[in-house]
Amino acid sequence: MASVPPQQQPPAALPQQPSKDSSSTNVNIIASAAPSGTASASASPPPTSIATLTQLRTGCMVWVQKDGELRVAELLSIMPRKGQLTFYLHYRDFNKRLDEWVPADRLDLSRPVEWPKPEKPKKPPGHANSKDSPLVRERKNNKRSRPPSKSQKAQVRASGKENVDTSVTATPSGLSSESTPVPVEDGDDIMDLDQTAPQTVDDQQPENYSREEEIKKLRTSGSMTQNMQEVARVRNFVKIQIGKQEIEPWYFSPYPVELTEEDCMYICEFCLSYFGSIKQFQRHRVKCTLQHPPGNEIYRDDNVSFFEIDGRRQHTWCRNLCLLSKLFLDHKTLYYDVDPFLFYCMTVRDELGHHLIGYFSKEKESADQYNVACILTLPQYQRHGYGRLLIAFSYELSKKEGKLGSPEKPLSDLGLLSYRAYWSDTLTELLVDALPDTHEITIDEIATRTAMTTQDILHTLQTMNMLRYYKGQHIICLTNSVIEHREAMLKKRRRRIDPEKLLWKPPVFTPAQLRFAW
Repeated sequence: MASVPPQQQPPAALPQQPSKDSSSTNVNIIASAAPSGTASASASPPPTSIATLTQLRTGCMVWVQKDGELRVAELLSIMPRKGQLTFYLHYRDFNKRLDEWVPADRLDLSRPVEWPKPEKPKKPPGHANSKDSPLVRERKNNKRSRPPSKSQKAQVRASGKENVDTSVTATPSGLSSESTPVPVEDGDDIMDLDQTAPQTVDDQQPENYSREEEIKKLRTSGSMTQNMQEVARVRNFVKIQIGKQEIEPWYFSPYPVELTEEDCMYICEFCLSYFGSIKQFQRHRVKCTLQHPPGNEIYRDDNVSFFEIDGRRQHTWCRNLCLLSKLFLDHKTLYYDVDPFLFYCMTVRDELGHHLIGYFSKEKESADQYNVACILTLPQYQRHGYGRLLIAFSYELSKKEGKLGSPEKPLSDLGLLSYRAYWSDTLTELLVDALPDTHEITIDEIATRTAMTTQDILHTLQTMNMLRYYKGQHIICLTNSVIEHREAMLKKRRRRIDPEKLLWKPPVFTPAQLRFAW
């Protein structure tokens, strides 16, 4: 995903009922709306009192000095750094990327500290009302196996979602290139546009890991999968230096634990090796001879170059790239074994060499026809159109392969925004400028020209309010807002990929080369 820099929101005063996330906010609203006879003890305001540094614990709300103002922040973690306590804080009503480690002198303990509410005791597994009790499981099984009534069937058919849990919904030709349509009984032609929306990370339920167990799993096991609610909340570096830029990381990344105690981590911008000491880094720079990513240069124009790196041939470099990208991607999954992936890195050139701008990774063989597994533009190069260039290059590779491509699901919120912007601009340009004189085009023809899957095309058309139902069929309608959007696009100078400068053939791998640790 091409990440977007965070935007601050105005500070909010300390409310009476703080909540750690949106789910707890909903619970509070439901509790306050309940009848007076069913009010629970959790509806009471949380306790507040004056506290000292030694009394602070995770989950409490404190006042902190931030940019010359006092702001309310949630204490997420406490860790000693070089003999002094540091506190990891999340500012209320601010983007998560602005979370940071602060020293004790920035905390204002003259104001009351809001303590977290005590957790409710869990019911034993064998309790009658427990979700794990045999009685509740039997009721759920009976409810699932109960056949629907005629009225329920009619209601589901009217909404266009019949058999959505047991079979594939029938769609017009070209609706999805990843599944085979199954005809619906009684000859109904049902196209459920709700099913075309890409799945986001919020649609998946995270596993119940404790923070300590998940961090241990990240650093010791082969699969470095993060837990979105626990590990991703606490980043482990204050700042990093890569090239001439000093950057504040956004998220957790499982670098060696001894580096987390340093004030700054130094990363070589060519080989991506990491160091905790400036002297070690300077000594490495004298010896490092790498001036470009260790792969084949498959594209070059006046502005950028693209290199193709095989994860099987360049283990160390690709692993270092994944660790670096994890600092700026909240929902990334890392693997120590990078053999099944190809990495396409975009660089800019100067007299010193090729400087990394961003990259995207791609599976050598994707069962779901994904053309991107992970995508990132480094923060120092964001807001310059490079993220769009990475997305466009991934679709040019799909055109060379003769396949339809789509980013790996689920998409993060920022990833969905980036791809939706590219899809909207691409479809607008095609429909306004490249239509034949007959002004007729099908979804399959659009997919062939753009290498986008029909599911992504339908989702984008629906988002832009261009898909209409007229005389028994769906048509594409060019609205005034779409034409105005195209005119605004022409006024912008955008970087583009020149397909003629792409010197690349789709690689072919044997089954043995696609195995892990081959």
